Amino acid sequence: MIRSLPAILLLTVSCAPALDLKTAVIRLRPNAAPVEKKAATMIAEEVEKRTQFRLPLNPAGGPVISIERGAGPAEGYTLVTTANSVTIRGNDDRGVIFGAGYFLRQAAMSRQKFDIAEGLNTASAPKIAIRGHQLGYRPKTNAYDGWSVPLWEQYIRELAIFGANTVELIPPRSDDDADSPHFPLPPMDMMVEMSRIANEYAMDVSIWYPAMDEDYTNPKTVDFALKEWAEVFRRLPRIDAIFVPGGDPGDTPPKVLLALLEKQTENLHKYHPKAQMWVSPQSFDRAGFNDFMSVVDQRPKWLAGLVFGPQVRGSIAELRARTPQQYPIRFYPDITHSISSEFPVPDWDFAYATTEAREVVNPRPVGEAAIFRRYVQFSKGFVTYSEGCNDDVNKFIWSGLGWNPDAKVADLLRDYSRFFVGPELADAYAQGQLALERNWRGALATNGGVDTTLAQFQAMERTATPRLKQNWRFQQSLYRAHYDAFVRRRLAIETEQENRATAELQSVAKTGSLKAMDAAEAILDADLLTPEARALRARVFELAEALFQSIHMQLSVPRYQAIALGRGANLDAIDFALNNRVWLKNQFTQIRALTDEKARVARLSQIANWTNPGPGGFYDDLGDINKQPHLVPGLPFDSDPDFLKSAYTGFGQMPQQGARVSWFTNAETLDDTPLKLRYTDLDPTAHYVLRVVYGGTTPKTRMRLVANGGIEIHPFRAKPVPVAPIEFEIPQAATASGELTLEWTKPAGGGGNGRGVQVSEAWLIRK
Repeated sequence: MIRSLPAILLLTVSCAPALDLKTAVIRLRPNAAPVEKKAATMIAEEVEKRTQFRLPLNPAGGPVISIERGAGPAEGYTLVTTANSVTIRGNDDRGVIFGAGYFLRQAAMSRQKFDIAEGLNTASAPKIAIRGHQLGYRPKTNAYDGWSVPLWEQYIRELAIFGANTVELIPPRSDDDADSPHFPLPPMDMMVEMSRIANEYAMDVSIWYPAMDEDYTNPKTVDFALKEWAEVFRRLPRIDAIFVPGGDPGDTPPKVLLALLEKQTENLHKYHPKAQMWVSPQSFDRAGFNDFMSVVDQRPKWLAGLVFGPQVRGSIAELRARTPQQYPIRFYPDITHSISSEFPVPDWDFAYATTEAREVVNPRPVGEAAIFRRYVQFSKGFVTYSEGCNDDVNKFIWSGLGWNPDAKVADLLRDYSRFFVGPELADAYAQGQLALERNWRGALATNGGVDTTLAQFQAMERTATPRLKQNWRFQQSLYRAHYDAFVRRRLAIETEQENRATAELQSVAKTGSLKAMDAAEAILDADLLTPEARALRARVFELAEALFQSIHMQLSVPRYQAIALGRGANLDAIDFALNNRVWLKNQFTQIRALTDEKARVARLSQIANWTNPGPGGFYDDLGDINKQPHLVPGLPFDSDPDFLKSAYTGFGQMPQQGARVSWFTNAETLDDTPLKLRYTDLDPTAHYVLRVVYGGTTPKTRMRLVANGGIEIHPFRAKPVPVAPIEFEIPQAATASGELTLEWTKPAGGGGNGRGVQVSEAWLIRK
C-alpha cells in the first residue's frame, strides 16, 4: 500500500516575458535555519557553474530570489515568479531543499544567461513517502570508491534537487574487499562524511547492514557484532534506518537473525533513538521464509517494516498480502544490473551480454517506469539497489516517479537533460536516452537504430561546448553509443566469418578433414575490422579514459584497477568472441588428434550441420529470440518485469571461455515456475527423440522433464558437466495427438536466486 502524502501540483504559466536573473540576489529571512542557508548556497553554486554569475546573499537591489517558510503537505513547496521576484516557500526543511531544486530545474541556465518564466505559480508535494538510492562507497562499485567528499556532496545534492529524500550507505565491513586503491578516505571516515552531507540536505540516512558472521547462536559472536555495529552507530551524525538483508549476503537462519536484530535495535537506539530497523527475507527457501514470517506474525515492537528486494520468494504483492498491515513494505529494486539480476533486460542480444555485460551504462527509462508502476503500489516507497553511477539515469527516473507517479518519462528525461546537459540539448539528449534503451531491444544484427543513435550523439558532440565534453553524464552516453555501434559492426563481421568457415566444413567430404579445418581456421583467425570499426573502437577507449579522469569510472581491470571484469570493467571485454571461433578451434584440436579420416569427417559434418534436426524435426536455440519458436514465453514485460511467471533469456559460460554461443544463452525460469516448450502439427504415427543441452549458471541444479503434464521423460537429475547434448526417448503416447508440451522444473521450495531451470538447445528429432 502506498503511503500517500497529500500531494498538490498546481501550475500556472503566463505569457509574460522571462524574468532576467543575471543581477538577482538571494534573500533569506533573518532567523533562517541551516537548511535554508544550505538551499541558498546550493542555488548560488549551481547557477554559477552554468552561467558564470555569482548571486550575492541578502544585499538590496536586483530581482530577488527569496527563500521562505510556508505551510502545507510534508516535503512540499511553492514556487511563485513575478516581474521582479522569485519566491521559494518550503513547507518544512525538505520542502525548502526541494523547492530550491525545482527552481533550479525550471530556470534556463547557460553561459551568460539566467532567466525563468514569469507567472509561475506552482505548489507541489510528493506522492511516495520514501524516495531513495543506495550509495555504496566500497571496492565492488564501478566508480564510487574513487569519489571524494566534494564529489559525494555534489551527487547527494543532485539527488535532492530531483526530490530524493533518502540515501543508503554501506558499512566498512560488507561482502567486499576491505580496501580499494581508489579510496580517498578510509570507509568509516567517508561514511561519517556522507551521513553529515545527507543531514545538511535534510535527507534520511539508511544503512544497508548485512549480518555476515558465521554463528549468531554463539554469545561471543553476538557480542562482537553489537560492539562493531555500535561503533558505526556512534560515529555517524545521522541515522534514520537500518536495513538488514536476510541473505545475499548472509545465511543466518531467520529466527536467529531476527533475535540478533532485536538486540541491534536496542543498540541503535542508544545513539539514534528514533532510528528504525527494517529487514528483508532475501534468499530464504520456503521453510526459511515461513520461519521468518512466523516471527513477524508475533508483531515484534522493534521491527519497523519489511524490505522487498532481489531473491525474495514470490512477488512484492504476495509479500504485502502476507505481512501484517502494521508493517510497511519498502521496495529495493535492482536498477543497476542488466543480467543475473532482479529485472534483467528482456531478450537481450548475446553480443551485448558477452561484451557490455552486467554493469554497463544502462539507461532504461521506459523499462524502469514499467517496473515502478507495476509494483510501487504495494510499498511505502523505495530505496534503489545500485552498484555505481552506471545507472544514473535510472535513479532520476525513479526519483521523478516517486514524486509524481503520473509523470511522463519523456518529461522526466527532459528535466534531467536540461539541468545536467543544458537547455540547448535538453530534448536531443533526452531522446538519446530513449534511443540507447531501444538499442537493446531485439536482435542486434537487424537493429539499424543502433547506428542512428550513434549519429545522434555524434551530432550533439560536434556542437558541444568544452565544458559539456567534460561532463561525465555526456561522456557516459557517448561511451555507450560508440560501444553499441562497434559491437554491432563486429557482430556482422564475425557472423559472416563463421558462415564462410561453416561452408568450408560442409565441403569436408570433397576437400578432406585436414584441409577443411585449415581453411576454416584461417577464415576465423583473420582480422577483418574495417577502418570505420577501428575508429569506433579507438573512440570507446578514449571515452573510457575520459570517464576515469572525470568520475573515476573503472572500465578496465589493468588500466584503471577495477575490482573485476564482471564489475563494470567491460572495456576489457570489447574484443570478446561474438561467434563460435573459440569452441570451433578447440574442436579442431580434438579432431586433428583422431587417426581415422572417416571419424574426422563425421565429427566435422556434425559440427557443420549442428542446428539441422533432420527431416520432420524441429530445432530451438533457446535464448535467441529469432530461433525459439516453440518456447512458451509467458506474460508481457509490463505485467511481469521480474519474470516470476515467465521464461526469459539467461546467460552462462561465455563464448570467449570456449562455450558455443548457443550454450552461452538459455531460456530459464525462476523459483517454482516451469519452463515449457510446445509443439504442434507433429506426425501422430512418428517416433520422436529429444536432444537437449542443459546450460546456464547452476550446474548442480537438478531438473525434471515431463511431457503433457504427466508423462515423465526423466526424473530429477543433475546437468551434464561439462555441457554437452543428451538424448531422451519421447513415448509415442506423448505425441499421438500431434501435439507435445515439454515442461522442466527443479525441486520446489528452494532459496537463493531462484535460478536453475536453464535450457540452451532443443532438437525434436523424427526417427
